[in-house]
Amino acid sequence: MTPFRARTPPDSREWDVTVSICTYNRCSLLGQALDSVLSQALDQAQRYEVIVVDNNSTDDTKHLVDSYIAQGHTNLRYVFEGRQGLSYAREAAIAHARAPIIAFTDDDVRVAPDWVSSIKRAFDSHTEVAWVGGKVLPLWPAVVPRWMRREHWTPLALLDFGDQPFHVTASNPRCLIGANLAFRKDVLDGTKFEPSMQRVKDSIGSMEDHELLMRLLKADRQGLYAPDVVVTTDIPASRLSKEYHRRWHRGHGHFFAIGRFEDLEPSKTGRLFDVPAHMYRQAAIDTIQWLRTIVRGDLNAAFTYELRLMFFAGFVRTRYKDFSEVRTGNRLVELGRFARSVARKFLLRGFARHSGGIQR
Repeated sequence: MTPFRARTPPDSREWDVTVSICTYNRCSLLGQALDSVLSQALDQAQRYEVIVVDNNSTDDTKHLVDSYIAQGHTNLRYVFEGRQGLSYAREAAIAHARAPIIAFTDDDVRVAPDWVSSIKRAFDSHTEVAWVGGKVLPLWPAVVPRWMRREHWTPLALLDFGDQPFHVTASNPRCLIGANLAFRKDVLDGTKFEPSMQRVKDSIGSMEDHELLMRLLKADRQGLYAPDVVVTTDIPASRLSKEYHRRWHRGHGHFFAIGRFEDLEPSKTGRLFDVPAHMYRQAAIDTIQWLRTIVRGDLNAAFTYELRLMFFAGFVRTRYKDFSEVRTGNRLVELGRFARSVARKFLLRGFARHSGGIQR
């Protein structure tokens, strides 16, 4: 490994990797992200470029990027995207990328010194994969609440699936995170991030990454979890409140409903107001467990079940609203249809058990 010398002017050779950082009014954080990305140690002869996409910032983002370019970082470029939203900013990065691999990270993230070279090696070693992602590890504030467990990492955009690599496939649809996610560029030429899945106004969370990966999985593409591709991110104290996690899970249910991700696991019983029956069943189980853990005084476990119910509430609210806008029929008719579907399933199950008993 030899350190990248940022002041060396580019020549006619192609870039190996394009790094994209999309940012909006976070100039105070962007400098640390740029420092980590621009000080990479590379395998011999590897070359990479960095594109900062300014998503309509009103702070000193452009001045900061220009100051880094003036220092001699000739592999750094500034791109302005006036359409507000991460999906639009990422599309701008893809349009300007000049390398066959495009790696996404965020303005509040610090990448490991071998991040670029690890991504390149992963793609070179696994020619069958369309994307590569790795660990997103926390830099915690001084005080972390006692209820915070690994199971609560998702709303913090953290990820650690362990130290063994594995393929992400339709049969193993693990979601990797956009703060540490790279694609072969030709995969993205006809597959775009979906703007309807991005954060809007004061909402918490988004699902552009998840939605895109689900579409690729449905198209029989596969990815790779590479544990040696590592980034770290500061965790703001504001994200360590229970109310933040409640809001995030409600929002996650909303986006999950829009993306129709449950279609990968279709219900065999039917739907009520376009919500699969198995989700009602799981919500009933979670409600019972929530009550039991409260009675036992295990408030940490109770919070986990509460968050599952927050997800369900966000999902049902969105599906019911969409259902009501499309179908104006009597709600009692919908309930009756669902009840008949459930009764038919249980009757068929009982008949199958009875028939099996006779055969024996």
